[in-house]
Amino acid sequence: MKNFEERLERLESLGEQIRKSDIPLDEALKAFEEGVKIARTLEKDLEKVEARIEILMNAPDDTTSVKPELLLFDAL
Repeated sequence: MKNFEERLERLESLGEQIRKSDIPLDEALKAFEEGVKIARTLEKDLEKVEARIEILMNAPDDTTSVKPELLLFDAL
């Protein structure tokens, strides 16, 4: 599948194509349908990126914290 930028460029191209006054209705409808599909995939990609950013932003700041030790035997 194409990367995000390529799909975004294609969506922009479809938008320009639809705005032309000399485009036949059936071609405009096909371009619109393709644009809707592309827009939905782009939206899903952005949601995934937002989720990853949210995880990174909420990660603990101190990654060098001391881990608790498990004591197997009581000290004598």
